[in-house]
Amino acid sequence: MKFTDGYWQIREGVTISYPIDVRDVQVSGSDLSVYSACKFVEKKGDTLNGTMLTAEFSSPLKDVIRVRWTHHAGTRKVGPEFETARDASIQAEIAHNDGHVLYQNGSLTAKIRTKGGFALDFLYGGKRLTGTAIKGAAYLKDEKGQPYFREMLDLGVGEQIYGLGERFTPFVKNGQVVDIWNEDGGTSSEQAYKNVPFYLSSAGYGVFVNHPERVSFEVGSEVVSKVGFSVPGESLEYFIIGGDTLKDVLDNYTALTGKPALPPAWSFGLWLTTSFTTDYDEATVNSFIEGMAERNIPLHVFHFDCFWMKEYQWCDFEWDPDMFPDPEGMLRRLKDRGLKICVWINSYIAQKSPLFKEGAEKGYLVKKPNGDVWQWDKWQAGMGLVDFTNPDAVRWYKSHLERLVDMGVDCFKTDFGERIPTDVVYYDGSDPQKMHNYYTFLYNKAVFEVLEDKLGKNEAMLFARSATAGGQQFPVHWGGDCSATYDSMAETLRGGLSLGLSGFGFWSHDISGFEATAPPDIYKRWVAFGLMSSHSRLHGNESYRVPWLFDEESVDVLRYFTELKSALMPHLFPYAVEASKRGLPMMRAMVLEFPEDRTTHHLDRQYMLGEQLLVAPIFNTEGLADYYVPAGRWTNLITGKVIEGGRWVQEQHGYMTMPLLVRPNSLIAIGKDNQRPDYDFADDVTLHLFELEDGAEAKTVVCAMDGREELTVRAVRTGSTIEVTAEGASKPWHLVLRGISSITSVEGATQADSAEGVKLTPNAGNLTIQL
Repeated sequence: MKFTDGYWQIREGVTISYPIDVRDVQVSGSDLSVYSACKFVEKKGDTLNGTMLTAEFSSPLKDVIRVRWTHHAGTRKVGPEFETARDASIQAEIAHNDGHVLYQNGSLTAKIRTKGGFALDFLYGGKRLTGTAIKGAAYLKDEKGQPYFREMLDLGVGEQIYGLGERFTPFVKNGQVVDIWNEDGGTSSEQAYKNVPFYLSSAGYGVFVNHPERVSFEVGSEVVSKVGFSVPGESLEYFIIGGDTLKDVLDNYTALTGKPALPPAWSFGLWLTTSFTTDYDEATVNSFIEGMAERNIPLHVFHFDCFWMKEYQWCDFEWDPDMFPDPEGMLRRLKDRGLKICVWINSYIAQKSPLFKEGAEKGYLVKKPNGDVWQWDKWQAGMGLVDFTNPDAVRWYKSHLERLVDMGVDCFKTDFGERIPTDVVYYDGSDPQKMHNYYTFLYNKAVFEVLEDKLGKNEAMLFARSATAGGQQFPVHWGGDCSATYDSMAETLRGGLSLGLSGFGFWSHDISGFEATAPPDIYKRWVAFGLMSSHSRLHGNESYRVPWLFDEESVDVLRYFTELKSALMPHLFPYAVEASKRGLPMMRAMVLEFPEDRTTHHLDRQYMLGEQLLVAPIFNTEGLADYYVPAGRWTNLITGKVIEGGRWVQEQHGYMTMPLLVRPNSLIAIGKDNQRPDYDFADDVTLHLFELEDGAEAKTVVCAMDGREELTVRAVRTGSTIEVTAEGASKPWHLVLRGISSITSVEGATQADSAEGVKLTPNAGNLTIQL
């Protein structure tokens, strides 16, 4: 939100007060309070009839500093509030030094100038990250008298800003105005389903604005050298988050707001849905499943979209008896095929649903200020909104989901949750402005808890569309309503990369686009992109997404990339475990892995899948790949072609290949099973060693499906000798020296030839290879 008229003037009708003269500093334990007058005080009388702003500093976690600005502290506090962690053992160091107060937590320091005018700098390891000064932080009133608090943090020369949720606008947020306000706006506008008031800077820090209501960001827009953010009200709270690397910043941010849960291994397989407005019954479903089996395409999850319930009755959580007269039997038959089952839900109760009357009578639905149930006709006729601030309503809602889980449902697609009204009253008195974004957190939390309670830890997962800060705890999220075009495919990826830099570890999208039906060309290119994503789902609006409806080559492409992903699960799953422990996304913007390479800072049409695989989807009918390869000798996992990096690459690809490059000095674990994503990853696994340089080490970890580390292998090269050590090797494993057709000798293993390079089967845990 802009309060200025150009650089020099304030907008007409706006009044503004800045912290100017620090009048007092108080220390209480590990907390610091700084009191600033909004004018220079030269005599006692200047203390009268003026405004004072208070800045409070505290340390919730190591390398995280909380800043809270307040004008009038007597304002009644109304929730909800984001859930943030606090480590009571953290003690900040506070020192006075030559006109400054230094507030240090770990390697992060807030330096407050106390003489000569207010200024605040944030430093990490002694290096300045950002800061604010006079005319930065401010208390304002608009022309209607509405109060706001604003901060403006410095934006350095060449500094790039990322994140702020799943945003489909340009990947680098500099120059953009971003309002944190969830909307159901598709993937082609500035609106977003998942708004997160957190940004990550290429300068090595993060900023989390701790307000669930609308936060308005001016990212180098109102003032081109500042990131401004404002909220309505008498106070503003934000956290500066430091770390040695961008990964450490994300780790610290998700320690503050919540780590993603570890999804079950089966969820990483291929999902097929009924699509949205299509006609289907059990026979239709079986025709899809049998068609996939007849064509030898592995299928792992089947999803029933909205019309598993009767029209006009979403949600009543009852199978449409006309289409599904024997739902229990149908689910049993599907599960006998080895499939997991997902069903669509939302948090709305249509008036025709039998549950509407019960919910209205018992106070389970959100109300208008006059006590009536809030209703409208958008989406479902006369629908109401479940009030998740009412514990009884939560139990009621959960009870219907529990019944479905008992029936055989394994997970839920939690659709919607963005169009939340603000002219309403909540059971617990929550502020409806704050609940607009926060509602999705309570909604998805309730559904996730059902699955975790019924199925166990690491067996729960959602397929969620809406989110805000903290929502990463309830994976997986998908990218919403994209279109069947290359433009939309690219904007979808931008959204996913932005979400990954906002603390979300897992992300998916509708393969080939939700709206309209893609031509075979786009379908096949999107299949490759979709299977090289965290989670992979075929879904659409008015037409089915089974490959034979596009062309026969689509069948081959889908089969190949589905099998490839299953075979790669021993390599990919440890990155899912890492996401749950450190909050790092599986699909990583290039800048996260290569922050020192400035060419990567703007890249949004390629990504790293984990640390070692570079994926560059193709976005054109010519099959032309145009992508950047960082320094080193990279190898295409599919073709075996070696590419010298540090440059842009253009190459042609058919539908059965794509740029899928292995980073040098990598060990890639490839499993024995290419038919399903959930198997014993350590049993008979083959580790492929790529371009190990003299003096370098390659390391890989293979995890069990519960996240435990089962096998750790390291390879170190010294001259022409490679030493390989293995820890926890209780099951047979193999090593392939990619691109090396012969070796002089090996100790501790037997060798054999393979098309990809020398294949070694270790006799014990350690081996020595002479090249």
